[in-house]
Amino acid sequence: MDALKKNHLTVFVLWLLIVPAGMTYVLINYPPVNPDWLTMIAFLGLALVTVYFPLNLNGSYLSLEQWVGVAVFLKYGLSAELLISQLIILPLLFRSRNSSSTPLINRYFFNSLMFFILSIASGYVFIILGGQFGSLDLYNLLFFGFIYQLTSTIFNQVILNFYLRSLGHKVSMLSVETVWDYLAVVFIFPFSITLYLLEAYVGVISLLIMGVPFVVVAYLLQKYNNTERINANLRTASKIGHQLADRLTSEEVFRLFLTRVVEMLNNDYAYILDIRKDSNKLVLIRSYEKGELLTLDVPPLAMGEGIGGLVWKENKPVIFKRKEEWEGIVSGYIPENVQSIIAAPISRNQEIEGVLLIASEKRFAFEEYQLKIIDLLCSYFAVSLEKAKYVQDAISKSERCGLTKLYNYRYLDDKIEQEMSRLMDGQLRQLSLIMMDIDRFKMVNDTYGHQSGNDILVGLARLLEQEVGNLGTLARYGGEEFVVLLPDYSKGEALKLAETIRQIVENHPFRIQSDLSNERETQDVQITLSIGVSTAPEDSDEAMALIRNADRALYIGAKREGRNRVAEYVK
Repeated sequence: MDALKKNHLTVFVLWLLIVPAGMTYVLINYPPVNPDWLTMIAFLGLALVTVYFPLNLNGSYLSLEQWVGVAVFLKYGLSAELLISQLIILPLLFRSRNSSSTPLINRYFFNSLMFFILSIASGYVFIILGGQFGSLDLYNLLFFGFIYQLTSTIFNQVILNFYLRSLGHKVSMLSVETVWDYLAVVFIFPFSITLYLLEAYVGVISLLIMGVPFVVVAYLLQKYNNTERINANLRTASKIGHQLADRLTSEEVFRLFLTRVVEMLNNDYAYILDIRKDSNKLVLIRSYEKGELLTLDVPPLAMGEGIGGLVWKENKPVIFKRKEEWEGIVSGYIPENVQSIIAAPISRNQEIEGVLLIASEKRFAFEEYQLKIIDLLCSYFAVSLEKAKYVQDAISKSERCGLTKLYNYRYLDDKIEQEMSRLMDGQLRQLSLIMMDIDRFKMVNDTYGHQSGNDILVGLARLLEQEVGNLGTLARYGGEEFVVLLPDYSKGEALKLAETIRQIVENHPFRIQSDLSNERETQDVQITLSIGVSTAPEDSDEAMALIRNADRALYIGAKREGRNRVAEYVK
């Protein structure tokens, strides 16, 4: 049995042992003071109305049903308040259905037990300190009434924190929610006293006098808050759109899009699925779970298969507010605790290219208006991704050799400056450079033709890529010269790598088709390399000097000494 189920069982057992017997004991020993059942039912009706019209201030709900509960307690005593607090639990849970993934029945037993303890604890403190029920004495009402409400809030925080800690959650006694709970005491208490006194002097009609304006104001505030929330989401979506437009690489676009969408919706999971035209499948290409970008190996989906496939087929967004709505549709991977799901097509030029799927462990986590905002964000994302691709292509063309596809001189020049700066800052110990030149390459061109020479350059580029790999930066320096820049490589290590490359090239046949022979036959050609090596900081402390020194070693130490050899720069 896992910890969560064990906690639920413990809560149920405690509820069974405490609440039924406790309710019976209180009703027998502390019956309502001067009960007026019609008025008590009216109080209950007002409490139920306040449940459905909470005040949402900056994302925190003020539980205004306490307004009625305090007045009932002061007028009729402990048992009346206990009954009303237990009767409003289910409406409260339905109102806050999107705040937890815990099943309703488990939440009921926990809240019922907690409300019972709060009523008993705060009620007994009131009685022990000498508070009087049904009194019109202002001192009794203000002092003891405030103590009663403050005690209830303190016990509520203690019990809730203890329970959350038992589930392994890290909680603080000074969180934003805690501060709002204590502010609610100050905010609600005057209304409770006013309601109590007005009912005492005017009668049950006072509940309508205060209740109707409250409902109207609460309803208007609720509508205003919803509008503000929508506007806030739209502003955030617009900001995300501008941020996406500023990103220059596809990876930056993916990362920003996933993290900012998750942050905006305050959810747990986000996935991007790509439609592969060659296989006509939907493939998961990016995953974001619990604050981490992950790589998941998930089987692809066909059109109409699973939620992603459904969005692909229908080409319109969908929203599921609880697990029961989608569990019969899902095919393949989905985290076990997920409840709510929202998914939207990613389209460009009126053609769907992928699907965004967002999931939450909370029930009713998403609202209908968010479908349109997600749809808007997907459009921003698709356009930004296309722009980033164009930018990357342009950068690649400016940084790459058109023939060999290796980095060119321009890129290498900037890279050496960057690495030399890192060396001077102490981020690197050493920086080595290997410069290679094909021996007698003009003879190759004269014998087999320039196209054959180009084929050899391309073949050599691929061979060097295999040998260098991720060790450093490989570039075509110009003509038949190639350079490898090696961060944190000593001269000895660079010389060893250079000699390995020299031997591999010497023994590697390059297959060409001679343009200058009568029958354009295919044949193998052998080439050799002369190589120079220079290292900073021992040979130089400037970027251009590092290149010049390697070039000097290549021509003086290798070319002049007979070619097909490796030479190091010597001062």
